[in-house]
This record gives sequence, structure tokens and C-alpha cells, in this order.
Amino acid sequence: MINIYPLSTLGHANHGWLDTHYHFSFANYFNKKRMHFGQLRVINDDSIKAGAGFDMHRHENMEIITFVRSGAITHQDSKGNTGRTKAGDVQVMSAGSGIYHSEFNLESETTTLFQIWIKPNKKDVTPRWDMANFNAQIVQDALPLLVSGRGEDQDKGALFIHQDAAIYGGKLAAGQVITHPIKDQAYILISKGHADIDGHAAAQGDGIEITQQDTVTIKATDTAEIILIDVPA
Repeated sequence: MINIYPLSTLGHANHGWLDTHYHFSFANYFNKKRMHFGQLRVINDDSIKAGAGFDMHRHENMEIITFVRSGAITHQDSKGNTGRTKAGDVQVMSAGSGIYHSEFNLESETTTLFQIWIKPNKKDVTPRWDMANFNAQIVQDALPLLVSGRGEDQDKGALFIHQDAAIYGGKLAAGQVITHPIKDQAYILISKGHADIDGHAAAQGDGIEITQQDTVTIKATDTAEIILIDVPA
């Protein structure tokens, strides 16, 4: 089963320094029909102006993944971690028993990113932060694995999270077709471009829910950047 949520139907807020679209209820946006997708709790499509960002604030018991689409974001937290994550790269933070962090766009251009929250399968773990550089080239026959908490993935170079979930992402050339397996249920983000998802047209910014399917076929209408989140129900 496939449900497509066009960008125009998502929650939206513009704070001047931050222009954001919410795939699920968050902050002042509440939609009782869009509270979560299984263990996937938050997807925010953020556009952050140069020199702006999120001041130091606290999180606990949440796996927070940031996929930077353009520009870069600079992280600092109460555990002494610092890092700059640039376009195409990913960072993860296990908030666990509690951590304070800030995220700022210190670049001279607007930074765009997806912030993804997944509920953990273990509570009050020791907080941690990590990031990785990923290949920005056109994929060959499969979306590369970026993030996973699955035992079978721990030797594949993926960033770790405390959940039996996996995130894949990459760029497809115009006309390229791939078929991706689904373990549980999948949420697809069209980060850039346009794609056909099992016969359904989707555009940049759209979200696509896929349930009760073992695979999904993705065809890039033009050069497209795709993120696929496979998460327990």
C-alpha cells in the first residue's frame, strides 16, 4: 500500500531564520492523523538561513538523524562533541539519558536538511554523536546504506542507532530504475528531483508511506536524490 503526502499538504512554519515543513505533528503543528509512522516520530524539512540555528537545548531517549541536503550544519553538544556536516553527509545523535546540543548554519548560504527522529529500542543509553561522509556519485544498482541499528548491518560502515531500523540514500540518474527490498515498512523522501514510486509520481519535498510490501520500485524521472527509511511498525 502506498500513500503520498505532497509537500503542499505538510505542516508548515516560517520563523524568518527557519522555514520548515513537518511530515508529522511537531511544535505548533498538530494533526491527529499524522502523529508518527511506526517508530518514526519526526521528519522536519528545514531551511536555515546563514548565521542562524538552534541554540543549546535538551533531548532524551530519541535517535536523531540529520541528512544535510545543501550547505552545512555545525554541531556542538554537552558531551564535548563538535562537527560540521556538509551536503550529502549524515550525522546521528543518540540522546539517551539526556544531552544538550546546538545546531548552527555557520556558512554564507542557506542550509537545507532533513531532521529525522526515530524512537529507540533501548532507553537511557549513554548519549553519543557521530557523523560520516558518503559518496555523492550516482548509485549503481541499489541505494547505499547510511544508518542502521540492525545486527546484520554492523559491518557495513553504517552509522549506528538504537533501533531495528535502516536508512538508505543516494542519487539516481534520469531514467534509472532500482527495486529496493523492505523489511518492515518504508517512508521515502524525495530530497531532490522527481521520481516514480511504484507507478505514483512524486516530487521534491514529498513523503511516501509504503506498508504491506516486500519491495518498492523507484524510477528517477530526472536526476533525483532519494532517502528511504525502513522502520518497525
